[in-house]
Amino acid sequence: MKEITLDDMRVHVGQEVLVRGWLSNKRSSGAIIFLQIRDGFGFIQAVCSKSEVGKDAFEEIGRLTLESSIKVWGKLIEEKRSPEGYEIEVTKLDVLCLSPEDYPIQKKRDGSSHSISFLMDNRHFHLREKRQWAIQRVRNTIINSMYECLNKEKFIKIDSPIFTPNACEGTTTLFEVDYLPAWEEGAKTGPKVYLSQSGQLYLEAAIMSLGRVFDFGPVFRAEKSKTRRHLTEFWMMDAEAAFYDHRDNIKLQEKLTKFIIKNVLEKNKSELKILARDTTILKNCLSKSFEIITHKDAVKILQKLGSDITEREDLGADDETILTKQYNTPIFVEKYPKEVKAFYMKEDPKDSSRLLCSDMLAPEGYGEVIGGSQREDDYDKLIQRINDEKLNMDDFKWYLDLRKYGSVPHSGFGVGLERYIAWICGLKHIRETIPFPRLINRIKP
Repeated sequence: MKEITLDDMRVHVGQEVLVRGWLSNKRSSGAIIFLQIRDGFGFIQAVCSKSEVGKDAFEEIGRLTLESSIKVWGKLIEEKRSPEGYEIEVTKLDVLCLSPEDYPIQKKRDGSSHSISFLMDNRHFHLREKRQWAIQRVRNTIINSMYECLNKEKFIKIDSPIFTPNACEGTTTLFEVDYLPAWEEGAKTGPKVYLSQSGQLYLEAAIMSLGRVFDFGPVFRAEKSKTRRHLTEFWMMDAEAAFYDHRDNIKLQEKLTKFIIKNVLEKNKSELKILARDTTILKNCLSKSFEIITHKDAVKILQKLGSDITEREDLGADDETILTKQYNTPIFVEKYPKEVKAFYMKEDPKDSSRLLCSDMLAPEGYGEVIGGSQREDDYDKLIQRINDEKLNMDDFKWYLDLRKYGSVPHSGFGVGLERYIAWICGLKHIRETIPFPRLINRIKP
């Protein structure tokens, strides 16, 4: 008898096995009970025959409730009629924990679906559903692929702080925190700090030591948005590289995206099938170069499609949706107006009113998933930008020091993990991409 996990059951066909897991569904037909079991690694149907397990055990199995935890012994066989193509012919079953009969997420008798609010209130149970299981498995592949690709490109993992004294992406979306009781004489409270919006500024310091670096962690934006693309807490991968220019930056983003898609298509076939994801466009991304268009050209395209956007405006979510529905691969929109982007981005030498920056927009209406730029490496120009943005110069003294002692051309970008997952999985709303979403109106469970 061999204990197995259900991700490698095909290599144990014909063997007597032990599986530990949870009962996700049950139905009976006379002297046979069919159990749907998951163990965290996969799913399988277990068939209990009264003649095989005996009358008493059969009756006990018949009393099993949804989400009871169990141990199942039996012979693993191939069965094409079974949902996963395999079955366990049960010889013995032990109950580890018999769940109450009122498990919250059960099929309704009238056949209607549970509301999104109800599912989010019960997210700790909702995660057990097959679709949610599949999304989190794809999420894991994407995360590991980021590490793998960047390691191959000689990037070093750096951990940037969560508490920061200044903004990176604009002061209107900062989460302010009272750091600690006052330690300075005469002060009534401790200093004000903020939850990180991005680790980018700290990575810029690290490249002067390590050349190419990246971080990966939670970031926070106090955005009062209820769109399908916004979370208040999400995960971001920021990468920064010394001696990379704007074009190098774009090339790496495309390379990373293709690497991730290739891994997901190879490693998550069953998960994508569960999600009913049409992989045509994902496969198409691997064979084509991503188009690069300027912000000016994007505005012209959008105006022809009915948008009222003007040449000096940022692309809104609706604009990105309209634009990306015209393409079947991601596109890079580059050289945005200076006034709509962050202070640290380098001016375009051919047009000082625009910047050497880009957003990678995912097709199918998903919009921005990566934002990046060449950074301003000139000390005097960076001071001017900080003044123009009316930021506190003292907060950026250390950042300015980087331009005084060994400044070099450098570039970087940030990947919004959850938006990336939403696109690759073909999800309608970002709340499904993260185990426990934090939204403007949700902080529980």
